[in-house]
Amino acid sequence: MRYLRMLSNSVIAAGVASGYLTALVLQLNPSISIDPATLLPLALVFGVAYGANLTVAFYALIVMRQILAVEVLSPGWLSVRLLSWLCTIAAAAGSTLMWLNLRGFGDVLDPVTRDRMFIGAVLVTASAVIFLGLGLAHLGRRGGRISAAVLSTTIVLSLVSPIVARGPARQPAVQETAPLPVAGGATSSGSTIRMLMFDGASLDVIFSSVAAGRLPNMARILDKGSVLHLATLRPTQAEPVWSAIATGRYPMWNGVRSAVVYRALGLGGTPIQLLPDYCFTQALVTFGFLTEQSQTANDLLARPIWNILSDRGASVGIIGWPLTQPASAVNGFMVSDAFHRLPDAELSLDATPALWPRGLLDEALTALQMPADPDPVSLVTAMGAPQPVNDYDVRRDQAPIVADRVHLQLLNALDTPSPQLLAVRFPGIDAVGHRFLRYADPAAFGDVSEEERAKFGGVLNQYYGFLDTLVGREMERLGPNDLLLVVSAFGMEPLSPGKRVLEFFAGNAQISGTHEPAPDGFVLAFGASVAAGRPPRASVVDLAPTILYFLGLPVARDMDGFARIDLFTPAFTSDKPVTYIPSYGR
Repeated sequence: MRYLRMLSNSVIAAGVASGYLTALVLQLNPSISIDPATLLPLALVFGVAYGANLTVAFYALIVMRQILAVEVLSPGWLSVRLLSWLCTIAAAAGSTLMWLNLRGFGDVLDPVTRDRMFIGAVLVTASAVIFLGLGLAHLGRRGGRISAAVLSTTIVLSLVSPIVARGPARQPAVQETAPLPVAGGATSSGSTIRMLMFDGASLDVIFSSVAAGRLPNMARILDKGSVLHLATLRPTQAEPVWSAIATGRYPMWNGVRSAVVYRALGLGGTPIQLLPDYCFTQALVTFGFLTEQSQTANDLLARPIWNILSDRGASVGIIGWPLTQPASAVNGFMVSDAFHRLPDAELSLDATPALWPRGLLDEALTALQMPADPDPVSLVTAMGAPQPVNDYDVRRDQAPIVADRVHLQLLNALDTPSPQLLAVRFPGIDAVGHRFLRYADPAAFGDVSEEERAKFGGVLNQYYGFLDTLVGREMERLGPNDLLLVVSAFGMEPLSPGKRVLEFFAGNAQISGTHEPAPDGFVLAFGASVAAGRPPRASVVDLAPTILYFLGLPVARDMDGFARIDLFTPAFTSDKPVTYIPSYGR
């Protein structure tokens, strides 16, 4: 019976800890309404998913104490002594998660949400202090009615107070500003920007490869161009990060805060946009507690760079930019990020076009029949490597290497005449990094055999070589007034031991690289107007203002980024001041 009473206290403490996670989800998602129809399904999901595991953890902790202690523990069904210490652990862990998520997601939360989340974290921290005081006050003695009342009240208030501090549901503010009228071309100098977009490419790998005599084209940029570290966002996923790059605005204003939205079982209404970090919540999707719903171009609440330039009469060519499905009407052409994974029968659908203008479809399909040179798919498979997939993107895109081949074929076919902004995304390096980083950097893992290293150790470097070839081709196509931007939206680093264990149980044992901790991406800039050097760290929201500045357009004051004029030579910037307008609208 004594052990059953230990179990009852473990269940209560686990329920309290799950309640803090529920409150954290509500804090991160201020648009979710607080009512029984929302709270009960959400609390049930976290209670079942985390409660069982936490119950086992707390019970094991009590049994361990029982084994090591001299005094035999015989708690009541609701023990003040025991629950004080268990709730101290739960509240301390809950407040720590709140502080960590407040710091990690600061760039995607609006000021009101940050302030209210701060208050909630302070209240839960204070509750942990009260629980600790109760535990210390009852060392060696049982609790009475007063202490039981204080404990019960603190438990209730610690769960309710962060939810009350969050306040009622609030929808994101959307600025309904009309776009400015067209006022001629974007630039009178005939300048163009060619932009290569890489997911998960790392400057560390590039630096080491260049030092080893590889990547000659990127080495040329490192020597004669400009190199910036690029601060990225959390969650570090392609959709929110590239949307911030496209709009120059943080996710709290552009509406895209994560790659997908989530729905808890039995929870209708407003979806969950952000899941808490540092507590393995992605496993809730893996094991079916949450379902995913992909976002589309219609979820973008701020005007992207291709529409801004089209409004001003500049031509654009966009291939594979995340959240461009359905493809929008632009002054030029657009191939959506879904084009490479749609069957031919769906590519011509009027309701969800994957290409603009639709008259280019025959030309695009013809381009896909031409061999890609070099072919990234053949590059990987020729080395005996299996088709890699992303840790996050596997459910949405099974073939990122195929996307690189398709985007290269389309680039070769559609880049005539060259638009004033050409942006092409190659997501394959992210997939290769996730899968093959362990073989390229075996010292960081310690469990890579010599046979595996010999077989797969060169895959990552070979794929960087493919990217270097693309960079070299774009450098050759530059005119005297043109600019090349090689952009990695986020970096890649080895998976932590804890995440490796989780990926193993989730069936992704081969995943070895991650960008969850938001490692920096980079910008490599090259052209006659670029000043050689390494300016200070930039942000992903600086790219759109910098593109506007280079093409002679004003920067919108409602953009969160800044035009990085330190990329350019004094001769270029001396007679080219940064100008501003209030907004480009939605």
